[in-house]
Amino acid sequence: MPPWWSLADAHTQKMGGFAQADERWEILSLSGERPAGLILIFAVLLQSICVAITFLYFTNELQQLRDTYAKSSFACFNREHFFLEDVDPNEKEDGDPCWEVKWQLSRLIRKMVAKSRAEEGTSASTQDNISLDTVARDVPRNPRVAAHLTSSRNARRTLFVQSTPIRNNLGFKIISWQSSVYPSFLHNVLLNNGELIIQQPGFYYIYAQTYFRFRESEGVEPNADPDSESVRNPKQMVQYISKFTDYYPEAILLMKSARTSCWSKQAEYGLYSIYQGGVFQLRRNDRIFVSISYEELVDMDKEASFFGAFLVS
Repeated sequence: MPPWWSLADAHTQKMGGFAQADERWEILSLSGERPAGLILIFAVLLQSICVAITFLYFTNELQQLRDTYAKSSFACFNREHFFLEDVDPNEKEDGDPCWEVKWQLSRLIRKMVAKSRAEEGTSASTQDNISLDTVARDVPRNPRVAAHLTSSRNARRTLFVQSTPIRNNLGFKIISWQSSVYPSFLHNVLLNNGELIIQQPGFYYIYAQTYFRFRESEGVEPNADPDSESVRNPKQMVQYISKFTDYYPEAILLMKSARTSCWSKQAEYGLYSIYQGGVFQLRRNDRIFVSISYEELVDMDKEASFFGAFLVS
């Protein structure tokens, strides 16, 4: 055998050894890839199971939270449960989870309402005080509107300057009233020719009293004969209270009072009085006065014959 053949054979054997070694390594490599794939598949499967378990866990927890919320205080404020009524603390409802919330809320609302009413009352009182103070400042210092007129016995001769009756058959006007002698006075009312002149419009109470006295004529003695007529001629005594206004040319009768009396012939004199009063609406510059039917019968005593008016509102 030639020497080169031995070398070739040795080389062939050597190469065959390498080929067997590579084949063994490939077999080992293929056998190592299978466990790695199984591990990867197992890991993915395990992760999916964990995700599923986590999802189920959180779903269960959310459901429990919903159930807890449904039974909590916040659920009592939705449309279904939010209904306030008079809650009695002594009658607690064990089956109603909103009972305590309703009771606390009812107490809070009552306290707020009571506080609000107290503040409104205080505010109204303060406002009233301010209004009263404002009114008190605005009202004049002397707001009285009133008059009381009297006469005296020495005014008998000048009692009537008007000898003819007033139109509309209102008798004879009394003009001798005085306002400067006690108890007479004038406050924010004028007096002229027996007439009270109104300065402030409004509702007035007007009053007057006239004192009638029948006197026997001088030189005439009372008739003592019982068979003679027992009475003198009867007299109809009438008192009128009237007014003049700028809106009407003639006097307007406000009220009158009358009585018919018969004096005994056996009496030296007879006394009667007529009083009347009423509330009337008067305008500025209205003039009110008193007139009577028989001027010769009037006795102008200041305590018995008087005339006045005062503002009501």
